This record gives sequence, structure tokens and C-alpha cells, in this order.
Amino acid sequence: MLTIQESRALIPVILSLVFMVFLFVIIARMKDKNQIHYAFMFQMGVMLIWTVAAIILEYDHLAGAPTNPIWVNIAYIGVILTPVGVLYLGLIFAKTKIRLSWKHGLLFLVPLLSVILLITNDYHHLFYKYIEYTKLTRAESFGAYFYFHSFYSYVCIMVGMGYLVYFSIKNAGFFSRQSIFILLGIIVSLSYNFLLTIQVINVSFHTNVIAFFFTFLFIYLAILKFDFLNIVPIALQNVVDHISDSFLVIDKDQHIIDFNKTFADTFQSVLKISRKGSLPAYIAAAEFNPDIIRLLIMFQQSLLKRAPDISETNIQIDGEARHFIVEITPLYSQGSYLSSIILLKDITQVKLAMETIQSNYEIMREKERLASLGQLIGGIAHNLKTPIMSISGGIEGLKDLIEEYRSSIGDSTVTDEDHREIASEMVAWIGKIKPHCSYMSDIISTVKGQAAQFNTTLDTTFTLDELIKRVQLLMLHELNYFHCSLKVDCDPTRLLEIQGDVSSLVQIFDNLIINSIQSYEGKEGVIELTVQEKAPDILFTIRDHGRGIPAAIQEKVFREMVTTKGNKGTGLGLYMSYATIKGKFGGNMWFASEPDRGTTFYISIPCFRSLPKSAAD
Repeated sequence: MLTIQESRALIPVILSLVFMVFLFVIIARMKDKNQIHYAFMFQMGVMLIWTVAAIILEYDHLAGAPTNPIWVNIAYIGVILTPVGVLYLGLIFAKTKIRLSWKHGLLFLVPLLSVILLITNDYHHLFYKYIEYTKLTRAESFGAYFYFHSFYSYVCIMVGMGYLVYFSIKNAGFFSRQSIFILLGIIVSLSYNFLLTIQVINVSFHTNVIAFFFTFLFIYLAILKFDFLNIVPIALQNVVDHISDSFLVIDKDQHIIDFNKTFADTFQSVLKISRKGSLPAYIAAAEFNPDIIRLLIMFQQSLLKRAPDISETNIQIDGEARHFIVEITPLYSQGSYLSSIILLKDITQVKLAMETIQSNYEIMREKERLASLGQLIGGIAHNLKTPIMSISGGIEGLKDLIEEYRSSIGDSTVTDEDHREIASEMVAWIGKIKPHCSYMSDIISTVKGQAAQFNTTLDTTFTLDELIKRVQLLMLHELNYFHCSLKVDCDPTRLLEIQGDVSSLVQIFDNLIINSIQSYEGKEGVIELTVQEKAPDILFTIRDHGRGIPAAIQEKVFREMVTTKGNKGTGLGLYMSYATIKGKFGGNMWFASEPDRGTTFYISIPCFRSLPKSAAD
């Protein structure tokens, strides 16, 4: 039996054991555990192996029993695995999550070798020259391999704890309580083990467990106080390095405090910076690159203003034009200026995409214009063919009468009554030709006004009557060719005026009517154009009873360039029509469609005024 005084020597290490079990249970009971939770559980597990064996060895020693090599081996399994556990804990803390591979398994090669040499120590004595509990921490008992094992263990511990300290400071700051607790815990175990290894202190084997008890006590305080394990700890530098935008932090003395990897990678060929570097020095060093000088001077001027600023700039990097939006935000603390954050958003790809879209849009718009021009020419040819043939026939009739009149000169058989008859027939032919000439004049006036939209946009006023006549004239050919008819029902007076470019509106109506014609798919059909006054607007309704618009594309009609005509259409017509009604006329455009039952388009445009009767006449 142990005396009370001997039993007291075991109290600290037993308390360490209880604490480790307590901490292991807390972590094990957590839900949604991450890699860092499992790393802590692994660390607690190997520490528990070490602690239990150390307690048994100390108890046997105090009881006067001989040292049992089995418990020494078990204790050292925990000792050997602890440094690797610390290293993994630091790595996961720094990276948030690591993908385990064969390279990580290499870290266990030395510990595995150490365990094998420890277990087989009786055959070679490379780990221990001899095993005696009171001398387990004495250099005189260490074998040749023990020093290599110790060196590897300290490298693992220092790297792992270095990660913990460095990224804790990055996360919360050097003077944060979390960083201080972690730093204190690391100092306790590291300094104790170092002093033990170099034989400055001479203590029992189990006391090393107590040192690690204090280490994990401090880390536990950080865990308990700051909820360290209930969040995924991500190092600030690791976060900002993965931000796609470049950023730079410059203090009030124009020294660079920090920057991310994106900034360094983006400007590495034209500007090499380092923390604590001076902005004026970089301006002087960039004398052969005017774009960089201009950028840095822009930084400098914005810093002097100490006010938020946003601008766009272009920089040549490796022969390529790069476009950036630069946002500068000053940081203040209690009214005192500290530094400025400079954020550079690379919009090069956005610019290129916009240029491509604009180019494609211009091409498609030109195709639409050419298609409209083709329709216009077809309408002109059809509308002028009949009057031209009629005029040609009238001219031939007049020519015959003229020849008849010429041959009658000097003919005594031709009476005055014959001359009057020839003259009457000439007048009749002229009367037949005159309406055709008037009709051609109307066609030419309409076409001339409509063709003007291909070169310029006229923002004037026009009447409903002018609009409807133009639409009827220009659509006559298409309607006749496809055996369709246009039924016009104008409820308000045709003297109502609309402000804007009549050619643009005619083109929109023509496009909608052509779509309606095509919806009948070659069959006869009626297109209804209804005009209603809905003060202060005029509501135009164009209705057909064709195949309708598929439900799948109805939501995209005005937002995207979609078409149901395959390679025969661009989808630009409705897209541009909607934009024109909204932008040029300040109106609105919408539709309703049912498959196989037809489509109705609605156009609402503000009415300008109603002409007085005298002006209309």
C-alpha cells in the first residue's frame, strides 16, 4: 500500500488523466465534427495511452515493484505519436481541411520505426541502453536511435505549434486572448520538454504528462471561452489568398501592410512588392512602366484624400490590356486614420464579353435591318407593279389616240364631232392614270419615311391615320402573298397624335403582323389590329388565331433573343420592339398566347394630343 505522501505524487497526473477523458468526451459528443475535431480526438487518445501507462509505472515505482517493459512500451507509443498529432493539428488549423494522401502517411514512417525499435529494444538496445524507470529521462540510458527520434519529434512539435501560433495570430490578432492562451500552452510543454531533453532538469517520467496537461488546459480555455471547436477555424491569410480580387493595405505613412496572393500573381511581372515596402519607393522604381506609375500615383492621391474612392483603369501587363475597377476604402479607429484598403477587381473578361455581345448584337441588328429592307423592297415592288402596269396601259391608249388624231388631220371625212370624241377619250385615259400616280406618290412618301430609320431617327409627332396608312401600304404585299387579311378597327379619332419616330413604330407593327402571318403556316387567316383610347394612353392590339408561342419560351420573349423560326429568324425583332416601345416611346408592351389558339400583342403608348379639325384638314 502507498503512503499518503506517496499517493499525493500521483494526484497531478491523475487529474491530467481525468481532464483528458473529459475533453475527449466533450469533443466526441459534438455534432457535425470537422477534421480539426478528429485531430483533437486523436491527440487526446494518444495522450490518454501515455498518461495511463505513466500512472501505472509511477505507481509500481512508488510501490517498489520492478519496471515493467510492457508499460514502458505502451507509454512510449503515446509519446511517439503525440508529436505527429500536434503537427496534424497545426496543419488542419492552418488549412481548415486537408486531403489526406500517401505523402501525409510518410509522416508516420519515423514513428513506426521508433515503435518497432522500442518493442525489439532487447535485441539491439538502439532505443534504450537499459530500461529503468528512474532513468527513463536520463541521457545515460538513451540509445543511439533515441536522439534521432527526439530530433524528429521536436521538428513535428515545433512545426505544428508554429502553425497554431501563426494562424491564431492571423485569425484573432497577436494580443487576442485566444492567441495568448494557445501561445502559453505551447510554451509550457515545449520549454519543459526541451529542458528535460538537455538534462537541465531531472524529474520522473510521469511529470512530462503534467506539462502537457497544462498545455491542453490552456488550449481548452481557448476552446471553451472562444468556441474554438464549434467553428471551422480559417486563417485570414488563407481566406484572402483565395479571393479572386486583388487587395492591398497601405498605412498612413504609405507603407504596405499586407496584400494577397492574387495581387502578387497579377502584378508579378510589372511590380514586385513586399510587406513594409514604401509606396513612393515603388513609384520611383517603376520609372519604365507608365501604367504602373499612374496606378501607384492614383493610390497615393486617394490615400492623401482619406476618403472612399472608386474608379476604373487600364494597365498593360505582359502585352495584354487589363481592365480594373479600383475601390479605395479608408479605415478609421475612434476618428483616427489608420490605413486604406485598396481592392482591384479584374473586369477584363467582362469587358471582352461585353465587346463580343455588342459585336454580335450589331451583326444581328444588321441582319434584321437587311431582312426589313428586303420586306420593304418586296412590298414596294408589289405595290408599284399594278399602278405601273395601269399607267403603262393608259399611255398605250393615249398613244393610239394620238396616232388616230394625227392621221385625221386634213381628212375631210373626220368631223368636229370625231375630234371631240378623240379628245374625250384622251381626257378619260388621263383620268384613269391620275389616281395611279397619286397612289404611287403615297407609296413613295411612305417608303421614303420608313427607309429613313436605316440612317437616322426622327423624333417628331405623327397621327394615328398616318401610322395605320403606312402599315396597310407596307403590309399589303405580304398579306396578299400569304392569303391573309388585315382587319383594322380604330375606335378613337385618327387625328390623335403620338410623339416619336413613326418609322420605328411602323417597323414594330410590321414585324408583329409578319409574325402573325407566319403563325398561320401558309393557311388563310385574319390579323386584327384594334386601336383604343385608354387615356392618357393609346392601346394597340394585334391579334391572330395561329399556332401561338410555345410556353417554354414565353418568359424569354422580351428578355432574350429567342425565335421559333429556326435558322430563318434571329429573335431580335420582339427583343428590339420591346426595348423601342419602352425606351423611345415611354410605353409598355406585353402579350398573351395559347398554343394552337393564337397570340395577342398589346402596345400601350402615351397620347401626345388630338389635332383640331382645321389642322387635320
